[in-house]
Amino acid sequence: MTALFDNIALALSTLRSNPLRSLLTLLGIVIGAATVVAMMSLTEGLRKKVTDDLSFLGAGAFQVQKYPAIGINLDWAKYRKRKDLTVEQGEALREHCPHVARVSIEAWAGPEKVTALGRSTQPNISVAGATSEFEQVNGYAVADGRFLSEADTELARRVAVIGADVADLLFPQGGAVGERIRIRNASFTVIGTLERAGSVLGLASKDTLVVLPMSAFALVFGKKHSVNLAVQAATPEDVRYAEDEVVAQLRRLRRVPDGEENDFEIFSNDSLTTTFNNLAATVAAATFGVCLLALLVGGIGVMNIMLVSVVERTREIGIRKALGARRRRVLTQFVIEAIVLSLLGGVIGVLLGALVAVGAREVYQVPASVPLWAVLLALFSASGCGLVFGIYPAVRASRLDPVEAMRAE
Repeated sequence: MTALFDNIALALSTLRSNPLRSLLTLLGIVIGAATVVAMMSLTEGLRKKVTDDLSFLGAGAFQVQKYPAIGINLDWAKYRKRKDLTVEQGEALREHCPHVARVSIEAWAGPEKVTALGRSTQPNISVAGATSEFEQVNGYAVADGRFLSEADTELARRVAVIGADVADLLFPQGGAVGERIRIRNASFTVIGTLERAGSVLGLASKDTLVVLPMSAFALVFGKKHSVNLAVQAATPEDVRYAEDEVVAQLRRLRRVPDGEENDFEIFSNDSLTTTFNNLAATVAAATFGVCLLALLVGGIGVMNIMLVSVVERTREIGIRKALGARRRRVLTQFVIEAIVLSLLGGVIGVLLGALVAVGAREVYQVPASVPLWAVLLALFSASGCGLVFGIYPAVRASRLDPVEAMRAE
């Protein structure tokens, strides 16, 4: 242990003797470590935000719809050929699936413009035709008034529940309940406002929403819509059983032949976040590849300065070996010196990367969270780089002949 501390002290004294050269050599290591920490911090922060923002379904809920929720380079013509999901199929799920507690039958239209009292929104409002289960299954809560009832749907009442952004725009003084709004020249009475739900990734607001009874929605937007079926299991533990029951029931109702894939899509909060996490993992892998290139350049710099150090200290090495220092001791000294040099660069890089991540979060409100594993990864990569690229100079130093080395000028 004493020998280890002695070697570390020698390494630090060497660094202090040539600080500028050492810092210039460390630039590659610093850049690589800083990039690892900064990019992984931004990716981790974005992952956490996406997990929160995409959790828009209620506990133990999943959704069934005609089209995929997220998709890149998909054959959309294939999905357009599918039969629409219907209200009757949603009602059948309520009756024949024991592990299903609620089914929210929903139809969507928009973006639309909503007007009231001489004010109007931008044409960016989503309008939903829904049943009374919509509130609980989709994780919304009423802030004022009430939500839709079964009677509202059965009697096709011209009533509406509006999101927080719509209420703020049309009724900035408050008191939206009881007022009238217009959508496509149809008038509706506001019976409730929803609590603020925030946005998805800071882009799409979940509060630019108007919810109408399904029957009233059909009078304005028509009945030719494929509905979405938001399903909530009896308990969160029953989700898997509920999904199996829903799939079996819909395949029977839609007459999907055995052996063929489903002609509908099922997704949940977990499936959405899993999709994003897979994408984030790909981005992280690509980022780490770029970081490795920076560390490679830094490692070459470390090897170069260590070779120069061996040449400059040839006489010192010869004297130490003449006094009895073994090859292993000389090799260990130079390897530790290379590791300490690289680790110092890693520490500087970690601090700079963390500073960039925190600065982006505080100044630009970019989601960022510095994970411990990214810090450890950066330090481990930096020290590993020093170990790999410090071996050759260390071996070269340990093989010097003491007599020839002492003759060096």
